[in-house]
Amino acid sequence: MTTSTTVRRSHLWRWRRSPLRRREDLVEAWLLLAAWLVTAVVGPVAGVLSVRAAVDALAQQRAERRPASAVVVDDASRSFVSGGVTVDQVIATVRWTAADGTSHTGRTQVDAGSKAGERVAVWIDQEERLTTPPQTPGQADIEAAFMGVAAFLGVATAAAAGFYGARVVLDRRRSRAWDAEWQTSTMRTLPWQ
Repeated sequence: MTTSTTVRRSHLWRWRRSPLRRREDLVEAWLLLAAWLVTAVVGPVAGVLSVRAAVDALAQQRAERRPASAVVVDDASRSFVSGGVTVDQVIATVRWTAADGTSHTGRTQVDAGSKAGERVAVWIDQEERLTTPPQTPGQADIEAAFMGVAAFLGVATAAAAGFYGARVVLDRRRSRAWDAEWQTSTMRTLPWQ
C-alpha cells in the first residue's frame, strides 16, 4: 500500500511546492498536461473530421464515376505468368461512345485474351475519361476508418514528439544549472580557500 501511495505521489511531485523543484520541473509538468489534453481532445476531433472528409470524398467519387460499355480495339494478349503469378488482366485500347454521342478511345485493363470487337465494362468520369472503378461501400468504410485512426495517431505522435523535444531542452537546462551549483558549492567548501 505504501508503494502505490509513493508511486502516486512521485508523479505529482512537480506540482507541489518544494525547495528541490525547479522552474524547469514545473514547465515540464505543464507541458505533459498539455500533451495529454491535446491527445485526448484534439486527437479524436481530428479523427472524426478525417473520417467525415474521407466519407464525403469517396461518396463524391462514387457520384462522379459511372460504368460504360466499350469495345476492345485490338486483340489483347493472353494471360501470362510474371514472378510466379498468373496475370489475367492486361492493358488494351478500347473505344466507347459518350453520352453526347462523341467517340472516345483510351487504354484500360481488360481480361487477358479479349478479342477485337468484344464488349467490356469500363468506368468513366464526368469528363468522359477512363478511370478506375469507385470503391465499394465496404472498402470506403475501411479507408475512412484508417484515415481517422491515422489522424488521431498523427496528433498523438506530434504531441508526444513536442513534449519529448521540450523535455530534452529542459533536461539540458537542468543539467547546466546543477553543474553550475555544484561548481559553486564545491568552490565554497574547499579547505585551502
